[in-house]
Amino acid sequence: MSKGEVIQSGTPVDIYDEPINRFVADFIGESNIVDGVMKEDYLVEFVGKEFECADAGMRPNEKVEIVIRPEDLALTTIEKGKLTVEVDTQLFRGVHYEIICYDENGNEWMIHSTRKAEVGSKVGLYFEPQDIHVMRFGESEEDFDARLESYEDEVEEND
Repeated sequence: MSKGEVIQSGTPVDIYDEPINRFVADFIGESNIVDGVMKEDYLVEFVGKEFECADAGMRPNEKVEIVIRPEDLALTTIEKGKLTVEVDTQLFRGVHYEIICYDENGNEWMIHSTRKAEVGSKVGLYFEPQDIHVMRFGESEEDFDARLESYEDEVEEND
């Protein structure tokens, strides 16, 4: 809810996993949000690289926002990572470390990890295609639901 208007309805898990926009993504939990381009169904570009994703139903080369939750980013070696970042800060939060890193383009990445990282070191970040959530600019909840249903139906037909 924003200014008395319901922005997105659903279960907490559904809203957390599939936020409709930046406001909802930040409201329901911590998020890494970067600008991107939906190249084609199931292929998105952000931070100058292309990645497979689980989203579809958008126009080719449409500008979008990308959300990856901090707990969906895994620290790894530079060679195994999909992104390379430099560790800026690390804070122990009891059950995990909250690690803040920056990529070569200056984008901030928050990672929740049970592994420590050395401040100043370069590390790889690994994530799976389903960890990438693509958000359309200005998409209504109705349009979002229709798009989600259309590619869920497509997946069921192909199974």
